[in-house]
Amino acid sequence: MTSPQQSTSIAADPVQAYLDRGLRNYWYPVAPSWQVANAPIGLTRLGDQIVLWRDNEGKVHALEDRCPHRGARLSLGWNLGGSVACWYHGIEVDGSGTVQKVPAVSACPLEGQKCVKSYPVEEHAGAIFLWFGDDANKEPAPLVLPEELVGDEYASFLCMSHWKCNYQYAIDNVMDPMHGAYLHATSHSMAEGDKQADMRVRKTDTGLMFEKVNQRDVNFDWVELGETGCLWMRLAIPYKKKFGPGGNFGIVGFATPVDNDNCQVYFWRTRKVSGWQRDAWRFLYRNRLEGLHWAVLEQDRYVLESLAPNARDHEFLYQHDVGMTRVRRMLKQRAQQHLAALEALPKNTEHAHA
Repeated sequence: MTSPQQSTSIAADPVQAYLDRGLRNYWYPVAPSWQVANAPIGLTRLGDQIVLWRDNEGKVHALEDRCPHRGARLSLGWNLGGSVACWYHGIEVDGSGTVQKVPAVSACPLEGQKCVKSYPVEEHAGAIFLWFGDDANKEPAPLVLPEELVGDEYASFLCMSHWKCNYQYAIDNVMDPMHGAYLHATSHSMAEGDKQADMRVRKTDTGLMFEKVNQRDVNFDWVELGETGCLWMRLAIPYKKKFGPGGNFGIVGFATPVDNDNCQVYFWRTRKVSGWQRDAWRFLYRNRLEGLHWAVLEQDRYVLESLAPNARDHEFLYQHDVGMTRVRRMLKQRAQQHLAALEALPKNTEHAHA
């Protein structure tokens, strides 16, 4: 299988190279909550190697996955609660990145020094979010999530998958409602409606809406992109009554960069239900609908991982792609702003994106 990774591996344009690694100064989901238990875990996001662990109160901490002594992976060590101990020499580093103890040496000057990068952490809706700020934006922006993820009136399930493509392709895919009538035409939920449509873009308070003209609640008819300290996408799929209570089936999605050639996608499947109807829908989802949804998601993954090399460099776009191109332009503008802010810093400042 040929993947589109070559299209993002080498970029002469520094703005595009920065975009390919991962757009910083946003919150990103980096792991489902269940994945971080007692033992430290190591992962790579936006090219950064990171260690996560929970303290005795259940709070998640995130550090650069590097012991300040000799560079061993802290994720190979053990959880001491408020700190993690390196397996190599037992050095203990707390959640702020400060060395608390060097057991092999008494009164070691390394103790009390903040030697490791730490990441702001928040946990919501069954996922762990990290702030990936650069040196010009170390303080995190407020994380404001769509109401479907924080409102008590909604029930949701989180689906996470690893895709072997750059995260920008995953965003392109969601910002393309028209593919539902073709790629997913035989699915349980996207077989209805016209296979031709006029599309339009309109601004919202948090971003933009890309929608079909004169077709609503028939298929994958609209998608919204929001920028609220994080980059999220939201859409709704009409559901027949046989698929349980709650009306339209909502999806809130994030694309988290791993490296130039890989990403993780996080999709919350949501419905506005309460009481016994919520219980009924959750039972139906686990026992019937989840497998159907995975089949749809796998179609997306297969196509994106099979894109021709340098796919973006050889596109002939048309009217249905206007929402996607608008988002591409917005992300490029953000990248230009970030790089300009870093260039304006004092020259002795080490750039976090480098």
